[in-house]
Amino acid sequence: MAHAPAALVALLARHVPTDDKEREDLSRMRDFATSLESPFSRSQAEAHFTGSAVVVDATGERVALLHHAKLKRWLQPGGHAEAGDGGDMEATALREAREETGCRVHLHPSAPRPLDVDVHVIPARKDEPEHRHLDVRYLVVAEDPEALAHDPAESFGIQWLGWDEALARADEAPLRRMLLKARSLARPERQ
Repeated sequence: MAHAPAALVALLARHVPTDDKEREDLSRMRDFATSLESPFSRSQAEAHFTGSAVVVDATGERVALLHHAKLKRWLQPGGHAEAGDGGDMEATALREAREETGCRVHLHPSAPRPLDVDVHVIPARKDEPEHRHLDVRYLVVAEDPEALAHDPAESFGIQWLGWDEALARADEAPLRRMLLKARSLARPERQ
């Protein structure tokens, strides 16, 4: 690709990883940002960028996790970039958080942007080959946590969880890492 999306390249250039896995993933994402012809398009067979959000309530005491229908795992809300997002990963993460929680959300005022990055494999399905999601993750706050609801087409359910329970449901190291980062920012006085 002759010209990578400048905003994406800048976003990845300023992110500071916190462990070896995130450092390796960030390096891969930087390479993909400049090598993929359409980095936000699902038509990219090898990999494409996605946005997700750790959604917390205003007190920072609870985090929303959804039971993903296709992956059958407890995860943060997130998904594919759409044309209307204009290549803005914050817009993708906020839109996905709104769609998948039913809540009005805004970016956490003191969290780094992004909070975390992760490359993960999406298994092959009948209509899609195995590929990688290049996930750019943000910390967001639900303005109306009582509105929490799930889309049955996307997930089996969604719940507000205390941090200990959310961490207990985290079945992989990058998810735990992201939740620990979010907890330290959402509840800084309790760490």
